[in-house]
Amino acid sequence: MKNNVTRLLDSKKVSFKVHISPNEKRSALETSAILGVDANQVYKTIVALRPNKGKPILAIIPGPLSLNLKLLAKALGEKKVVLSTHSEAEKITGLQTGGISPLALINKGFQVVLDSSAMPHETIFVSGGQRGLTVELSPNDLLSLIRATTAEISKIRE
Repeated sequence: MKNNVTRLLDSKKVSFKVHISPNEKRSALETSAILGVDANQVYKTIVALRPNKGKPILAIIPGPLSLNLKLLAKALGEKKVVLSTHSEAEKITGLQTGGISPLALINKGFQVVLDSSAMPHETIFVSGGQRGLTVELSPNDLLSLIRATTAEISKIRE
C-alpha cells in the first residue's frame, strides 16, 4: 500500500515495513494483537495542547501505557499541558483518530516528543497516516525524520 507516509519513507531511503489490518479505528493494543507483536513496540500518537495556545504537541507513547501530562509538560518546559479531545485532534491534524501519524505531520507545526522507552527497540510500530496502515521502522529513523525530542512521558495505566 502506498500513501504519503510510505512515499516519504521511500524518498528518504528509510528501511521500513508496512502492515495492513482492517480499516477500522483500533487501539494500539488491538493493533499489536492483530499484528502478533509485543504491545510495548506499538506506539500511539496523542495530541496535547498548551493552555496558552502555543504549538500543538504530538506525544508518541507505547500502546499499553498512558500519557503522563506532568512529565510531558516538564519535558517541554511548560507549567501545564492538556489532552485534546478526539474531535480537536482530528481538526488540528486533519487525520482520523486511530490514524494520526507523526510521519504524516512532518513540518505541520507540531512539537513532537517520543517516549524514551522506544530507543532500546530495534523497531517500533506507528500509524502510517490512516486507519489500518501501520509502519514498522527503527526508532532512530523515526526520531530523525520527525525531529522529535525524547523524554519519559508515559505511565502505567490506572
